[in-house]
Amino acid sequence: MQGGIVYGGLKYQARCITDVSADTDNTSFLAGTVSLKEENEVHFIRLSPYGTELVCEGLFYHPSEIWDLKSCPFDSRIFSTVFTSGETYGASIWEIPELYGQSNAPQLEELVSLKEHASKLKCILWWPRGRHDKVISIDEGNLFLWSIDSSSKTAKVISQESVGMLHRLSGGSWDPHDQNVVATICESWLQCWDLRTMKKANSIENAHFRDIDYNPKKQHIIVTAEDESGIRIWDLRKPKFPMAELPGHVHWTWAVRYNPEYDDLILTAGTDSAVNLLLASTPGSSDSTPESLADYAALRMDPLLHSYSDYEDSVYGIAWSRREPSIFASLSYDGRGLVISRCWMLVSLNNNFIIFIYVLF
Repeated sequence: MQGGIVYGGLKYQARCITDVSADTDNTSFLAGTVSLKEENEVHFIRLSPYGTELVCEGLFYHPSEIWDLKSCPFDSRIFSTVFTSGETYGASIWEIPELYGQSNAPQLEELVSLKEHASKLKCILWWPRGRHDKVISIDEGNLFLWSIDSSSKTAKVISQESVGMLHRLSGGSWDPHDQNVVATICESWLQCWDLRTMKKANSIENAHFRDIDYNPKKQHIIVTAEDESGIRIWDLRKPKFPMAELPGHVHWTWAVRYNPEYDDLILTAGTDSAVNLLLASTPGSSDSTPESLADYAALRMDPLLHSYSDYEDSVYGIAWSRREPSIFASLSYDGRGLVISRCWMLVSLNNNFIIFIYVLF
């Protein structure tokens, strides 16, 4: 595949990939499979020190199809999965055993199982900044806040709220600026919740939302992926109209992610077998300068910097590396398209022209 380093270790179909942000010594990712007939796998993948190849540091068997996969932001050996077997859904938090130089570990250790759900599970959320003993789980009808004690292997429901019989939740994102606020997708609504009261703080009514992500640098700013409108950036304090609109995909735009360091860079994935790298500005930003990416976006007619289209199937999984923000991973459904790519940015003011250079591997 052009424009990236391909990992060839996945044998089955896959949807989920996540950055192991707690691994501060290596650029690493976790990927999970969704095989219907075979025992599924979680792959612990690291980029080699010279950035030339992907190495499987661990391959672990998982009992069911993995539909959501998140790495713990403060412990590189802990992660969560939402999984299904037939009509049965479950959610667990796992620990990777000590490898002692072996790539194939005998078994993952299940730390806790989140068993209070009666509806179809959608995702688990970790607060992205710092050590936090809470996680959020979302099913089609309910939002749960849990207290997790990994040492004693216990999980306790702190609070729960239902959205009612007429609505269905499908995902969410935890505010990195405020651990008491979470945004959820509820069909044509984006709803923000105050976790202290489990009450709705505000909402956005629009087209069918597929995914959302908070801006890591600017509070109250969120990006959404939508079926009909592509990509939109919102200020949650002014929810009637979006701040900016960006191009989506030819088919469904399935996932959207802000870059963890350069918040003008947005990555999207779609069922048109493509990954798009977008450059967007946040109007009215007080910290923007003439040399910033935001100013370049204002001058540039097309916010689409590059479209990676050399996949053979839909792309559901994308993840930026927090350790190296110029690197991202993408995963196509057939499992053959797990690719690590790099984009280097250089923005400078030269004779009143802003020059943007990006280099891909």
